Amino acid sequence: MSNMGSEDDEKRLVGSKAADYVQSGMRIGIGTGSTAYWFIQALAQRVSQEGITIEGVATSKATVRLCRNLGIPMESIDRLDHLDLDVDGADEVNPQGQLIKGGGGALVRERLVARAADRFLVIVDHSKLVEDLGQFPLPIEVVPFAWKTTASRIADLGVEPELRKPQGKAFVTDNGNYILDVKWGPITDPEAVYRTLKLTAGVVDAGIFYEFSPTVLVANGRKVEERR
Repeated sequence: MSNMGSEDDEKRLVGSKAADYVQSGMRIGIGTGSTAYWFIQALAQRVSQEGITIEGVATSKATVRLCRNLGIPMESIDRLDHLDLDVDGADEVNPQGQLIKGGGGALVRERLVARAADRFLVIVDHSKLVEDLGQFPLPIEVVPFAWKTTASRIADLGVEPELRKPQGKAFVTDNGNYILDVKWGPITDPEAVYRTLKLTAGVVDAGIFYEFSPTVLVANGRKVEERR
């Protein structure tokens, strides 16, 4: 491993540590993104080498494919009554445990899976810790129909929505929607901002996760710290 303490190494470290929270027989929510990737790798190793039995529910189609390729048993969330644990990353975490998520475009499914879980474990490297949410562009999932009108409504709040367009084409979520990324600035009242956006016609969901009380695992150099 190169230069332990880099962001990538911290992601690997905290992702691997999160796999220790999984017990045989659990129903597990499995997140999406670069940090969740390392959790999935470590979880697959436990399934293969220790023989633990779990049922996984993924927050994206990409996660489903990765898990199945690695031998992790996957199920539909609609088949399970609840999940014991959900493990996912975040783009920002404030001291209250409120999050910005959706950098990978899976915010809708990430919220649904997190709400189905008894415990929400958020895994991040130390660069994701902030005093106020909003330095990372806020992802907002919108219906493609009349998306420009929706963007105008959001712009009326005093911000500048930008359609996510990797490789010059609109990014399409697993739900068939678009993502608007908004440079919001400091979000001092995440719940109020979230509720305003949810009441905006055309908005499916926004990447502010204010309603949870997650356990947060933070990698900083060679150490992983648990915060509640």
